[in-house]
Amino acid sequence: MEQKSMHIEVRDKVGKGVARRLRAEGVIPGVVFGKGMEPVPVSVNVKELASVIGGEAGQNTLITLKGDARLDGKTVIVADLQRSALKARCLHVDLHKVDLTEKLRVHVPVAIVGTAEGVVEGGLLDVVMHSIDVECLPTQIPDHIIVDVTPLAIGHAIHVGDLSLPAGVKVLEDPKAPIVSVLGRAKEQEAAAVEA
Repeated sequence: MEQKSMHIEVRDKVGKGVARRLRAEGVIPGVVFGKGMEPVPVSVNVKELASVIGGEAGQNTLITLKGDARLDGKTVIVADLQRSALKARCLHVDLHKVDLTEKLRVHVPVAIVGTAEGVVEGGLLDVVMHSIDVECLPTQIPDHIIVDVTPLAIGHAIHVGDLSLPAGVKVLEDPKAPIVSVLGRAKEQEAAAVEA
């Protein structure tokens, strides 16, 4: 997995007033936390953060912090990114310090590829899961999990247990849980029932 770097500044002041001032300057408040350390309030440039997590890995991007001596060189992952409901502006970011030798749990997006046979026949593709919880080393986090729906017929589904995952990646979901299915053609089924 690609690792990117991001500059941060440690904040001495906290509170709503401080957060508003920071946002007005194009910076958002955040906190760096993790095993064996006290949480550290920081500020992050919004554009730099968007650039770092704007790639294929998204919020699962491994980020090396630059700046303050206490955090310089630490590797983090975005644990939570709060956005405003109306404008989708970034409001606050939680950065989780990770140990590259310890496994962690993350959400990995599902990437649907192909056109299902059932859709070609008039069915409707129903995506049930848009992301899947996995456990792996930080360096093994997949950017996404590919689900090829090409052979999927009407009335059939692909389940979590059907996935083929990279080595070292363990799925934490129920193996019987459906990821995607093809639903039948409701109008034609109703017409057939009436004729019968």
